[in-house]
This record gives sequence, structure tokens and C-alpha cells, in this order.
Amino acid sequence: MKKLNVALSIIKKPEKMSVLSSKSMITVSTLVASTLLITGCQSVNLSQSKNLPADNTPSVAKAALATALQQQRRQSFAYHSNVEIVNEQQFTTIDSTQLVTSEYVDSYCEDNHDQAYAALLTKSEAQNKAITSIDYEPQRHALKQSYLACVDAYEAWRDAHYDSDAYSVDVAAEDVVDAVAEMAPIASEMDSASDASVTTASVSPYYEKLFNEYESKTSKLDIKKSQLLDAYLLKPLSMNVQGVYQPLAGKFTMLGSVQYSARNHRTSINQPIYVDFKTGSLYLWADNFALLTSKLADDKLGTKWKNKWLKIALDDGTLPKDFGRAVIKSHIQAEDSVYAKADVSQFDFIAPNILTALSPKLPEQQLVPMLNSEKIIRRVQSSASDEQAYKDYMGTFYKLITQQYPELITQSVSDTQDDIYPADNKITSKSIVKQVLLKMKGFADDKVLKTQETTLPISRSNLPVQELYGFSKGGQLQWQHSRHYLPTKASNDATEKNSLVIDALTQYMSIRAQDKAFPNLASDSQVPNASNSIDLKEYSIELAEYYRQGNGTTMGKMLFSMLPMYKQRLGSMD
Repeated sequence: MKKLNVALSIIKKPEKMSVLSSKSMITVSTLVASTLLITGCQSVNLSQSKNLPADNTPSVAKAALATALQQQRRQSFAYHSNVEIVNEQQFTTIDSTQLVTSEYVDSYCEDNHDQAYAALLTKSEAQNKAITSIDYEPQRHALKQSYLACVDAYEAWRDAHYDSDAYSVDVAAEDVVDAVAEMAPIASEMDSASDASVTTASVSPYYEKLFNEYESKTSKLDIKKSQLLDAYLLKPLSMNVQGVYQPLAGKFTMLGSVQYSARNHRTSINQPIYVDFKTGSLYLWADNFALLTSKLADDKLGTKWKNKWLKIALDDGTLPKDFGRAVIKSHIQAEDSVYAKADVSQFDFIAPNILTALSPKLPEQQLVPMLNSEKIIRRVQSSASDEQAYKDYMGTFYKLITQQYPELITQSVSDTQDDIYPADNKITSKSIVKQVLLKMKGFADDKVLKTQETTLPISRSNLPVQELYGFSKGGQLQWQHSRHYLPTKASNDATEKNSLVIDALTQYMSIRAQDKAFPNLASDSQVPNASNSIDLKEYSIELAEYYRQGNGTTMGKMLFSMLPMYKQRLGSMD
């Protein structure tokens, strides 16, 4: 499933395609998606129903998992995936002694002084004494000196780490000094501030370490934000995907759903997807796009799409013969090649009871079915290693497919015109595949890992990526689980504690005849056909003619005028 996510993310970023051409991009998105799904979501029998070997070494674990993943490509299955996002570790595992006062380093001195002064004021009130009392003069003097030293240290640190000519001068500290100077009880103390404040050429080790590591530290405001995010979004949110895959029948279904369930708010969004491999067609439930389409592009749409499927042809006849089969074969070869290069130390066998000891804890609803497994294989690698594997996969796949079909190689690309599109500016399945392959090549050739990119404020190269595979007593793969970390705090050394935890569990089951692929649809809508679907290609032609006659929405006219495939057809539009 990971390769599918990468492929889709690349396909969804065409630089020269607008909204309606993006719809055309769905054809190849699904072409790639449907083939890549073959390796990610099937149940499989490990070692032909034999038990895992008694030799529980990493090499045995890697070999056993390789066998399982290779066999799963030929299996039919029903599946259910659940995704949970957790951030409790961001406010439950915090060392209070490491908390910083301000969210941003340039506010540290001011906020630290204000909090210390407020604490002294609270103390004086509790003792029924004025803060201007001589009893507190040593404390006031210490606060002032500490504040001035902090400001000097910060300014020296800032000048040493940033271009002083390009960096705007921070006047916050001066404003605080002026404001405090206006306070009559301590005016005499602040009058001498300029004498006491001397900018140093160097920064003490204490402040150097504090300011250098500041962005990676947690503030009280960070904790509060994490708690609010957890209570009002993450806990009520649930994401699920379910469906069936039947290669012999040429059928793949996916019902993606997002639910938000709070005490007084319940929302659910579902998107049925049906892929017919035999006819090379992708079907999306049109209802979900009808309202937006009618508002932005087709003001005459009405209710034509109600309770209908939207048909998208994956191949319009421009792709080479047997291209789909070649894609599947190249994908399998590329995936096996990358897996073979994986370090053996990434794999091991673990006992089921280890699952309860993992930190952060696994989501309860995911942990329960995972504990029923007889044997578990674990794979752990760094984010940098995981990303490099993506690059290797993209490069290998591109090489394999273009060796078979050199006509799909894009020869040159310019800012104004490229050879992705035919001379008649018509967008076809072939032209879109060429663009997808070009994006894949660019990703594979990029020498800089995104996890280590210096232009990003966060380096997550050392964060772990964990995958777990659970098997029954008979050697059947029951589920697979993945855990990724998404850093939320700018840091040169992102850790699990300052990251969101994304847990995804996919369970594999036998297909039951009584189960509907789309429980939320009527019986006559379970399988798309000519009577319950809208052909996107035919609809696009009709819509283009509607605009050529001067009709349509303002937004639609702007979108159509930018599409190469419609420029000649539409001509000039008022």
C-alpha cells in the first residue's frame, strides 16, 4: 500500500494541469493504483500452511516475510483498514523541568522576566507587603540583571546566527525596558539600565545551548494546543477503508470513510470506488462530486448524477498493447528488488505479548485483534531508509517500464512547452502516463532525501518506521500494521515524543457472499453498469460544447480556457 500512496501523491501534483485535466489524471492514477494494490492488501498462507521455522533469526524472518508477500499477490481477499492518529505522548511524557516559557525564542527573555515578576508579585501580596518594599529590593534587582543579561545574550546569539543586515531588529526587549522604566516604584533602578547593559561579543554556554535547542523544546502553550487537538479532533476522528479484491473476477472495491463522532456532533463521509480490470474502468460515486461540479463548472447539472456512478476509462486506446500487464510485472520486479536489498537487521520475530509493551501504546481497537496471532514478524527501519527504498523502487520501476516502451520516455521539458502532450493538445491516457513516469524519474533522481532536506525546519531522518505482520497457527497472514511518526515541532533532532503517531491496521478475511461491497448503497448500485453510471468522457464532450456556445459558470470558463485540450475546441468565449 505504501507504493500506492507515493504514486498517487506524485500523480496529484501536475504543474501544467488544471481542475478538469486533473479528472483525466484520475485515469492513470487508478491504473497505477489498481495494479499496485495487488501487493498490499491480500491474505496469504505463509510457507504453505507450515509453521514458521524454529530458527527465529533475522534472516529467517526476512525470508519468511518475503515468501508471504510474494504469495499474497495471487490471493483473493476481503479487507478492512483502520487509521488512528495519536498525540498523547506530546503532553503526557513531558519532562516539566525541560519546559520553556515562550513558544518562540525571540520572546523568551521577555516572557521569562514577566513570569518571574508575576511570581514575586504574588508572593508580596500573600505576605501583605507592597512589591516596592525594601524587603524585595534584592529580588527585583536580581530579576532586572537576569533580564538584561538574557537580552544581551540573545542579541549576541542572534547576530552570530543570522545576517544582521537582513534580520529585522528585535525591539521587544527595548519596549519592555521602557515600560518597566515608567513604573514609578522602580524608576530609579531602570534609569541605570543602559549602564548595566553591555552587548557581549560572545554568548555564555548556558544561553548558547538554550537558544540553539529552543525550537525543539516544548512550551506550556504547545502542551495546551496538543491537548486541544487530541480532545476536539483526534479522539472523535476515525478513518476506515474496506472492500474486496478478486483478481480472477477482475474486481477491486474500496469504501473509504471518515467519521467524526462527538457528544453532540456526528458526521460521516463515504466514497465508494469500483475498479473493473477487465474493461479497464474506474468508477467513483458521482453524488459526492455533484454539488461542487454544479457550483463551479456545470450550472445545468441538476440531479443527473444522483445515485449514479462516474465512469472513468483507464485506457482510451492510446497506451501500448498489454501495458497494464507490463505495469503489474514491472511493479512486482521492482518491489522484490528493493526488498532484497533491505538490511537483514530490520527483521525479527516477536511474541504477541510484546505488543502490549510497545510505546507509545497501540490503539485499543487495533490491539485486540492483533493479540490473537500465533506469530508476528516485525520490521523496523529509519525514515531515511524508508524513503530511500521509495526512491529505489521508483527508479527501478521507471527503468523496467521504459525499457519495454521507450516511446513513453519524455525527451525534453521546458517552461512553455513539452512533449508530454501531443501536437493537437489532446490529453490522452498515453500523455498522462508519460507525465507520471516523468514525475517518478524526477523523484528517483533527486539526491536529497526529504527527511534530511536542510531547507526544511524538521529533520525526521532518524524517526523509526515500524511494520508488524501477524500470522495464525496455520500460517495465514491475518493482518499487517504500520506505525509512522509525523513531527510537529521544528527541530534538528525530531523524536517520537514531539511527533504525531500514525497507526494503520489492515485485517484480511475470507470473502463472504452475503456481505455487500458497499453497505451504504442500494442492491442495484452494487455493481456499476451502463444504466447506473455517467461516462466522464462523453460528459466532458457535452460540457465543452455547452461552453463553446457561451454558456457555463464564470469559474468554469476560466478553467476551460486554461486546458490545452479545450482551447481549440472552445475558441474565444465571452
